[in-house]
Amino acid sequence: MSGRRPAKLRVILNPDDTRKLLLPDGIPGTMEQLLDEIKKVCGLKGNIRLQYQDKDFGDALVNLSSTEELADLATIKVIPINDCSQEDNLTVCDESFNSDVTEVLSSPSSSVSTRTQMWPREFPIPKFSYDTEIQLEKGNTVFRSNMTRLTLCSKTKSDILEKVAEEIFKYKAYPTDADFSDVAEALIRKHPCLTEPGSYNGCYGWKQRLKTKMGNYRTQLKGIGCSELLVNSLKSKAPEDASPAKKVKRPRRGEANHIPEIPTGETSEKLESERLSLLHEVTKRNNRAVIKTKMAQTFSLRRQEVVENELHVVELKARWPALFTVDEINCEFQRITTVPLQPRFLASLDKHHSKLIEIIRNKGGIVREKTRDILKVLDQSLDVMLKRECLLKCLIVYLGEDVDQLIKEYL
Repeated sequence: MSGRRPAKLRVILNPDDTRKLLLPDGIPGTMEQLLDEIKKVCGLKGNIRLQYQDKDFGDALVNLSSTEELADLATIKVIPINDCSQEDNLTVCDESFNSDVTEVLSSPSSSVSTRTQMWPREFPIPKFSYDTEIQLEKGNTVFRSNMTRLTLCSKTKSDILEKVAEEIFKYKAYPTDADFSDVAEALIRKHPCLTEPGSYNGCYGWKQRLKTKMGNYRTQLKGIGCSELLVNSLKSKAPEDASPAKKVKRPRRGEANHIPEIPTGETSEKLESERLSLLHEVTKRNNRAVIKTKMAQTFSLRRQEVVENELHVVELKARWPALFTVDEINCEFQRITTVPLQPRFLASLDKHHSKLIEIIRNKGGIVREKTRDILKVLDQSLDVMLKRECLLKCLIVYLGEDVDQLIKEYL
């Protein structure tokens, strides 16, 4: 080890604590030696694992399994490991220490109504009551043998519709016509004995029944005070809009948590107090962790103000200044949609990179003149981040915007 050249590593302990690690004898030959050195220098205790920035994936963080992956001036991130069993360390424990680009819904903002995922690609049909499941199991067996459909009694049919409606509401309060079609098709795909004779797709009747059932289910939830549905009650509307079909506030496309319930143990008064506290916290430096916690805690209050009161941007910025920081824009997007904004955007950008560049190259006139130098840099570079930057600049020019007004470079 003494023959090695000295090395320096950038060590990220948490978003507000980054340190420089000096290694006079160079990068250790084993992971155990590197872990011991980091623990000693940074004063860490307990089990940790490391991630490093992999250039093959655009400097994305990847689990470090060998010190041979590291070079001088590399960046590594320390991730604590809690007391989970060893075989679960790479699954359960990792979820407890997600990086900044994969923010999850924070526990203070969670409640029964908080949704954690978007509408699935293939809708999961839930399990029904025991007697219903027995009937369906026998019916499916008979259907596969001689194509005889199951005749349902009203109780069984009601059980199926009720359970499916509850499952739908876990993802959306106001499903679209296409969503109902997906659910109906998934139902007969799992239980073919429910296929309807005379229907063009075998499930049109189930689709219509589910629409009726969801309307009744929403009425039931509105009666017990569900915030997402109360906002559309006649009592909540202005007198001039007091019509069932007028100004219905539904989630926009992609919104999973439209108006979540206030978390258990909280009240509107307590959350308003936290909002006022936030106004003071945003004036402090290096206070990201506290701001993040309070913003997650007040998520339900903020959504009620945005949807019900329809705040203008100026009002929203005055009441929630922390919402207009880069970190909180990413966090708020994931709270609302359950999808990480920046990773999803960059992944889509990489996916469509070649097609977008082809479209831009085929464009003539002033766009070709403005993008010529940018495309030269893109062709000469192998760095993923630089390629993304060039593509974004080309897209801005292609859309007729001024690059200098949207991108500022700091040296």
